[in-house]
Amino acid sequence: MRAAQDHVRDDLEQVFRADYPRVVGVAARVLGSRDGAEDVAQEVFLAFNRTTVPAAEAFRWMSVAAAHTALNHLRSGRRRSAREEAATDGDRCVPDAADDVVDRDEHRRVRAALGRLPRTQAVALVLRHSGLSYAEVAAALDLSPGSVGTTIRRAESALRKELSTDVLPN
Repeated sequence: MRAAQDHVRDDLEQVFRADYPRVVGVAARVLGSRDGAEDVAQEVFLAFNRTTVPAAEAFRWMSVAAAHTALNHLRSGRRRSAREEAATDGDRCVPDAADDVVDRDEHRRVRAALGRLPRTQAVALVLRHSGLSYAEVAAALDLSPGSVGTTIRRAESALRKELSTDVLPN
């Protein structure tokens, strides 16, 4: 049983070299953190190694897996992230602390709101804003190309609604 777990796909290095930047980019858009995105990429490539997805379809599979995995991290890591951020706040020297606080708070609010969207909408929005074309988003999510624009518009509307109802803690 151990040998099956240690198996490495013959095409893993090729897929890794081709898709790593995209996987990290998608995850970073969701998480707002390069370190967190690299952790997500590691999980995605480990999961890909266990699949039978052909290398030719890896780009699509990896983009969706990166978005899903990052959203899962976002949803499960909110409290941990807030504690880590609070712990490092005192250690940083920022020229304009007010701008930094506002920026971090706004990014946190957007990431939290994104985590509350329906999964397909959130993934479509992340993939599109990660640089994928409508056709690539459609292929990645098994949507008709004509429905991608509608899905993204609904996602943007839902995100705006989430942000407008998001109450900041005192």
